[in-house]
Amino acid sequence: MQFLTALINLVRRDDEGQGLAEYALILALIAIVAIIALIFLGTQVSGILSTVGASV
Repeated sequence: MQFLTALINLVRRDDEGQGLAEYALILALIAIVAIIALIFLGTQVSGILSTVGASV
């Protein structure tokens, strides 16, 4: 029983998981913004890349 109590206290004091969760949320937010930008600007970027590819 003491081992279980010590393990629970160790997990409770561990703040490393909190930082990892924050980084994951930031990464998810950046991914969502990038996807939305590609949805709205995808055709324009495709046209620009086609023009550049044709001129090369």
